[in-house]
Amino acid sequence: MAKFFISVGAILAALGATLGAFGAHGLRTKLEPRMLEVWQTGVEYHMYHALGLILIGVISHGIDSGSLIKWSGILMLIGILLFSCSLYLLTLTKLGWLGAITPFGGTGFIIAWILLAIALLRAG
Repeated sequence: MAKFFISVGAILAALGATLGAFGAHGLRTKLEPRMLEVWQTGVEYHMYHALGLILIGVISHGIDSGSLIKWSGILMLIGILLFSCSLYLLTLTKLGWLGAITPFGGTGFIIAWILLAIALLRAG
């Protein structure tokens, strides 16, 4: 699982950098400032949690953490998909109901970080 999380995290970080540049350069003149802020929020959380996935992969090399660290990575990945992607789609489509999906991704992020902490504490 370690290589999977590191690889996926690296790919998602590259995608996050690309989407950040696209927002800054490609969308700057096409979106109202508030929607550009929403896009940027998606990019920020996307990048933080892509790095979190890399961290999970690196940490999982060195500890026997059982399934907690695996679930931490899975929830972080799901969080990116639900949180950031819902914000990207909301920005591009202006479909307000997409905002109802975003908190599920945020909850995934929170649980992922808690599971990572528990895994590390249990590893001693």
